[in-house]
Order: sequence, then C-alpha cells, then structure tokens
Amino acid sequence: MLWEVEIHPIPSEVDREGARVLAEAHALGAKSITSVRAARSFLVEGNLTEDQVRGPVARLLGDGVAERCFVSPLPAGNGSPVPETNGKTLLNVLFKPGVTDNVGLTARTALNDQDLAATVVATCRKYWLNPQATKDDVDRLARKVLSNDAIEHVVAGPLPLKSIALGTEYRFKLTTVPIRGMDDAALARLSKEGQLYLSLVEMQTIRDYFSSLDRDPTDIELETVAQTWSEHCSHKTLAGRIRYRDENGERRFENMLKETVFAATQELRKRAGADDWCVSVFKDNAGVVKFSDTYDVCMKVETHNHPSALEPYGGANTGLGGVIRDPLGTGLGAKPVCSTDVFCFAPPDTPYDSLPPGVLHPKTVMRGVVSGVRDYGNRMGIPTVNGAVYFDDRYIGNPLVYCGNVALIPVGLWKKHVEVGDHVVAVGGKTGRDGIHGATFSSAELTEESETLSGGAVQIGNAITEKMLMDVILEARDRGLYHAITDCGAGGFSSAVGEMGEETGAEVWLDKCPLKYSGLSYTEIWISEAQERMILAVPPGKWDEFHALCASEGVEATIIGRYTGTERLVLKYQGEEVGNLAMEFLHDGRPPVVREAVFEAQSETKTLTPAAGTSGKLSLGETLTKILGSLNVCSKEWIIRQYDHEVQAGSVVKPLVGVTNDGPSDAAVVRPDLSSSKGLAISCGMNPRFGDLDPYWMAASAIDEAVRNCIAVGADPSRVAILDNFCWGNTERPETLGSLVRAALACHDVAIAYGTPFVSGKDSLNNEFKYQEGGENKVITIPSSLLISALGQLDDIEQAVTMDLKGAGNVLLLVGETRDEMGGSHFALVQGLQGGTVPRVDLTGAPKTFVALHAAIGTGHVLSCHDLSEGGLAVALAEMAFAGGLGVEASLQEALGGLAPETLLFSESNTRFLLEVPASEAANLTAHFAKAGVAAVRIGSVTTEPRIKITGALGAALVNEANADLKEAWQSPLRWG
Repeated sequence: MLWEVEIHPIPSEVDREGARVLAEAHALGAKSITSVRAARSFLVEGNLTEDQVRGPVARLLGDGVAERCFVSPLPAGNGSPVPETNGKTLLNVLFKPGVTDNVGLTARTALNDQDLAATVVATCRKYWLNPQATKDDVDRLARKVLSNDAIEHVVAGPLPLKSIALGTEYRFKLTTVPIRGMDDAALARLSKEGQLYLSLVEMQTIRDYFSSLDRDPTDIELETVAQTWSEHCSHKTLAGRIRYRDENGERRFENMLKETVFAATQELRKRAGADDWCVSVFKDNAGVVKFSDTYDVCMKVETHNHPSALEPYGGANTGLGGVIRDPLGTGLGAKPVCSTDVFCFAPPDTPYDSLPPGVLHPKTVMRGVVSGVRDYGNRMGIPTVNGAVYFDDRYIGNPLVYCGNVALIPVGLWKKHVEVGDHVVAVGGKTGRDGIHGATFSSAELTEESETLSGGAVQIGNAITEKMLMDVILEARDRGLYHAITDCGAGGFSSAVGEMGEETGAEVWLDKCPLKYSGLSYTEIWISEAQERMILAVPPGKWDEFHALCASEGVEATIIGRYTGTERLVLKYQGEEVGNLAMEFLHDGRPPVVREAVFEAQSETKTLTPAAGTSGKLSLGETLTKILGSLNVCSKEWIIRQYDHEVQAGSVVKPLVGVTNDGPSDAAVVRPDLSSSKGLAISCGMNPRFGDLDPYWMAASAIDEAVRNCIAVGADPSRVAILDNFCWGNTERPETLGSLVRAALACHDVAIAYGTPFVSGKDSLNNEFKYQEGGENKVITIPSSLLISALGQLDDIEQAVTMDLKGAGNVLLLVGETRDEMGGSHFALVQGLQGGTVPRVDLTGAPKTFVALHAAIGTGHVLSCHDLSEGGLAVALAEMAFAGGLGVEASLQEALGGLAPETLLFSESNTRFLLEVPASEAANLTAHFAKAGVAAVRIGSVTTEPRIKITGALGAALVNEANADLKEAWQSPLRWG
C-alpha cells in the first residue's frame, strides 16, 4: 500500500521555504501570488499498517519537536486535512522516474533497519498558493522556481499515484543499426537523433568499417564507438591535426596538445634530468609529482558544464564526485585530501524576462551549483579549500563548473597493470538510467531543447556511497588486492572497461551488473553514467578476500567479466553476444581530421576610450569602491562559508583570513600528511576578459596569476605544477579554434619560462547556447575561458604567509613593475571604457621576481603578502587593510615613474605583490630585490586608523576612504544570508 507522510513546520516556526518561494515569485513578476506555504512529504510504499505509518514511520521521518506530520493513504488521500492549506492551489514537485532520490533511498534503509517493511520511498515537495493566484503566474512559478524539468515534474492537486515502484522486466532483443545502407544525410540524422554527436566523416568511417566486416553494428557497438570517440573522452580537437595561421604565418600541428602543453612538460623534464620531480603526467586519471619520501601528490581538475546548465545541483554534485574518483583511480589509488571549485555564471541580477527560452535563471544555477559541491564535499569529509567565481553575461546559457581534487599516494604505487585472467569487477553504486549519453551530450552544443532531449544525461550523486567506496578501495590497495583501477566517469562501463582492457581485451557479462531497478536494456547498462562506481582488475586468487572486505563495509562488489588476451571487447547478455569490437578500431580507428584555425590580431589602442552609453567619470575613491563591489572582485563569503575547509585537520591557510577571518586569501595551504611539516599550496588563475583582447596574453596572465598566488603564501617556485582546463565555444569555426591554439602556444611558452610543468588537464568545447527569438536564430558563446590551477609545495608550513596586515608602523613594499596595461581591467569596466593594452607577462623578469620573493619570505621578515590582480594596487591595499583591521597611508610619489595615478592604482599588470615588512627590515629587503634585478619600492605604511589614504605627486590627495565603507561595498553584493 502507498502512504503519504506530509511534514509541516509547527505554527510557531518560520516557513523559510515558503518565504523563499514567495520572494522568487515577486522577483519573477508573478504579482497575483501573495502567499506560499511549503511542506515536504515522503511517499512510502510497502507492507505497512496504518498504525505503523502514523507511529514509528512518522516519528522517524519528521521532527516531533519542530514539525507536524499528517498521514494519508494514496491515491486521493483522505487523511487529516492541514488547516492552513484548505482551499489553496496545491503543487507537488516530484523527481521523474529513474532520477536518483538519495533522501528517499536513505529513508527506506532507515525504515528497514527498524523492521518496517518499506519497499520504496520517494520524496516530494509541496506548495500551497493563495486561491487568487492566476493560472499563468502559477505555471510560470512552477517552471521557473519550483521545479527543474530536466529531473522533476509538477503535479497539481491531490496526488493520483497508486504506486511508486520503478521498472518492469526487460525482454531481451538484440538490436542492429542498418548503417551500411545509409547515405550521408541518414548518417547525419542518426548521429544527431541518436545523440551520438559524431561528425559525418566519423559516421562514414564507422559505416565503412562494418561494411568491411559484412555486417551492421549492434546498437551497443555503435554507442561504444560514440562514447570512445566523443570530444569529452578523446579530446579529438585539441589532440588533433590543425592548420593554424596568424600574423607570423602558417603552422601545422599533428597533435596540437602534444606539441604545445605536453611538449613544455617534456622539455622541462628533460632539462631537469636526475632532478625531475614529475612522476606520471598525462597518462592516468590525474597528474602525479613527488612530494616527500613517503608520498607523491596528484591533482586533477574537471569540468561538468552541460549537466550543470540543465540541473545545477546534480551537475555540480556529480562534477565534484567524479573528480574525487579521478585521483582515487590514479595508479593504485590516491587518498583525496582537499578539493577546489571555480564557477562561471551570468550575473545573478539578470531580469527573468531577458532569459532565452530553455535557460534557468543565473541565481537558480548559482544556488544549485554551490549546494551541489557543498553537499558532496562536506558529506565525504573532504575540505574544499580554494576556488573562484567569475561573472559574465555570456555564461547565461552555459555556466562553467570546474571541480578539482588533490590527493596523496604512497611512493611507488603510481603504476598499475591489467593481467590476462583478472576479473573485471564493478564496485560501488548500482546502475540506473541516470547519465545516459552523458559523454556525447557533453560534446554537443546546448539549445533551448536540451533540457527536454538530454535530461537523461543528468545524474545526482550519493556522497555517502562514494565515501564508503573510497574507504574500501584504500584498504584494498594497502592489502594488494587488485592490479589496476579506474573510475566510471563519462561513458560509464563503456569507457572504463574499454580503457583498462585496451591492451589485453575484455569480455563483459552485462546481465551480471547490479541494477537500481529492473527494465534496463543491455545498452543502457553499458553506457549509463550512474555515479559512485569504479572498475578494478582483481586477480582470481584475491577475489574472496576483496569481496569479503567490501561486504564488511556494505559496498557492492560484483564480477562482471574478465580481461582476456584477445585484444577485443566482447559484450554478452544472458549468454548471447551483443557486441564484438577490435580494441584497435575502438581506440585508434577514429579518422584524423585536419581542422582550420586562424587568429587575426586586433588593432590595439593604448588609450582607453568611452564605450557607448557610458556615464560620467568617477573619482578614484568612487572607482575603488565600485570595483570592490563588482561581482568578479566582491567577497564570495556566502559560498565559502558553506564549505567545510577544516575537516581532516590539515588546513593551514584558509580561504578567508584576517582578524575576523573574512579577508580573501591568495591561495590555500594544507598539511596533507599530519606526521610531516611539509605543505601544499593550491591556487588558480583565470582572466576571461583579457581573452577578448588577446587569448595569448590571457593564457599567460592566467598562468602568472595561479603561480604568483602560490608564491604569495610561501610556495617554492621551483616546485609548482600546473593544470589546464580549456572551455571554449564551437571550434568548428576557424577563428574560435584559432583563439584556442593561440592560448595553447602561450601555455607552452610561459610554462617553459617559469619552469612549471603541466601535469594534467581537460577541455570542454562547444560551450554555446542556441535558441530562436522572433523567428531569428541566435547564439550565445561563452568568453574563451582558460582555468589554470597550480599546486605548489612548502618545505615547512611555518613559512606560510597570509595577506592581512599585521601591525601599525610596518612598511608596505610594492614588488614588480607596473605598466600602462589597462585593457580588460576592472577600472575600464566600472568606468565604462574600452580598448587599452592587455597585460603582458615578462617571461624573463617574472621568474626572477618569484625566486626573489620566495627568498625574502624565507627570511621570516615578510609579515604579509598579497598578489595584485583584479583591481590592481588600490584593491590590494584595501583588502589587506580591512582584512587586518588596520589602515594604510600610501604615497605614490616614488612609484609613479611617469605613470598616471589611476594607472598605478588600477593597472592589472602581472607578477606584482604588495608586502608588509618591519620598518627595520624595509631597506634590507629593498636592497635584496634590487640585487636580484626586481623592482621594489616603498609606497607607504600601516596605521591604526582604519582608513585608506593615498596621495600622489606633491602630496595631492587621491583616495581617502574608511575601511568600513570599502568592506561593506566588498561584502554586500553576494550577502544572501
């Protein structure tokens, strides 16, 4: 029987969900909605009596102190009515069938543990609106605020459900695809409608291959090839052949990534010789470098953009869960120690009426993404220690969600191998329909129809399952119970088994795979991207011990096949062969395509000019205040406070620092091995606005920012590894691909100059949103967005430095050269100016600056250090002051060097730092930098009065602002409570 347990806050409690929805309704313009009451409910099906449901079931599901429970049988519940909701419009929000309901699953387990015979439990959110609410307003609220059509549906009125059980028995039928008889138009249609998203040439190659075999492919074979050849899995654009032209002429790449990013790392490793500290790069799920005599350290950063555009919570949730499994599947398994996140959103104050069709509101996206990352990291006990948030109108249909993870692996365990005869073992979560076509979907452009057509590509993770999985894997690793491991990410079993068995071959028995519910076809089982699953190669002699270990921790482990010596991928279901592919064709059969790329440099104007429709000029004080309050600079405390960055007890430099722990740290420092004093610095760099002017210098600036953030907290510049994540638009356009190639060339040049090897990376292309408006086709393309993540090392965490000012009377030193580089600056943004010179990097001087600063920090005389980035010197002065609860008196007289005051204050030139040092050491440190050939000038001192006072030539007053006003401007934009 099916019961509904409806849970309301008691009358004295505030209905916070109802208040939130009402506020969103008003923001939406749904004026007829004047009251909203919210509740949650559990739908419980099973062999339960009414007394059981009203008694122990209701007591378990509700809070008897703060909540009231109402129990009704379904359908057409006739239980006790809720007085406050009679006569009102009722909307029920439920997950669509097949979408993972973690709360429901947990509730069922808890009920079963109490011997209550619940077979299925599902959750529901309920909303009652005032009777006068119009149908149009109700429908709009339901679509825009209450539900996400990718995973949820809304039922108006009493629930008509008789059962919530999922799945019916699947009747096996082998399906073949008559591809041999298809012409080009049919191939293109199959690629799009089948969500394969392969090019015509690739579809022709598949057709010709099976023609040579004198047979058509089965559906599972075609899907396997599509997953393996997808952009997401094979990186066929960046790792492909490209003919590139720019102002220097033409150049041809056989493998663009290998000849730029990879080549830089190879050159640095060759240069290092016996001192090479890279262990495993661009080979495994994560890059590995040396850390201590006991441990190596690895890092991986992934993107989960398209799923997050459709379902922000689930997309970000599984984005972090997936990247945690990358280090866990590196070598023989690394232990995650901390995570990072970087988000790119459209402005949260975007008017609802301006949204293109099929697009979620940016505030909804932002809340969902942040909570998705929060829940997964916090529930797994992995601290989220570093990140950033960027805003731009062009992210409206395509938010970017970068998630990273850092992990420790014992020295020597980075190698893995599959042996013929090993069991193919699936461990962790069960398989469902979630994530179908996730890899191919991530390789396609989004459209206004994507929410409807690709909802199955969205998954919702279960962090508790992954925590149990992680603990079992690490224990099994230490016992030596398996030969190899990888995670089930994009493509599910298809990619995981296909990659692990590439050299040996594998046979898989799909009917042995544990399922969430019945009714899945053999193909759905194979390509599902259901979360929290890993594939291992377990020798037969170790299986019993491995299986017993998993069972002891409540983790599912199942033999689903074996690794053979045939070099073929053989798939079987109920004893019948449903797929048989040569590994050589699967991994090396994709046709090479020569893509055209072109970059035409913009004519650069050194002078900033007013943009159309801009207002009058702001004073320098007003400019500083406005920059601090701009979305890309303002405090992200609302996000940071939701993350547990203290768990595991290794956090040294926190995301927020200072006397009240609310100043913006440059980088995180963690102590991953509590028996050692060695530390890791984790930071990032990203400058999408610079890419509008020149993607080469955008990439160079991103590397410089990531590295200088690490150096600012005390990391050794000779031990900084970096990772790249390219997020671009449609690279089928030569000019778009040309900008990407130009950025990759910068990655090569700067990495070599800085001695910072790339150890891992990932790309996400086709980040565009297409829609129709007024019968006209429109496209929104994201700004070219390159994230550089940096992993630095400190020999002793006692040397770590924070950015907050420490004491009155100390001296402030500006280190590094400021140039007239105002292009893409926040000064230009808030003043409504355009043009200008994009900041460049001095490839010779920058490394000298890093080395000299690190040596200065090593003396112990650098009391605080802050890098100069968005907003330049003025913003750095303000942030250091209000973070330390102190003031600043600065004079630009000595530092101007022919620059205009606004240029010195707001230029965003690279490789610059602001240091606080004791007055007694200022001369010595200035001489130290001069000896190293690094510009360093005294610009002021720390005061007790909490104000920022800046003067120019001849003592002319430029800025005189109270800390409290500046801090309020900085903290208020995203203070969402």
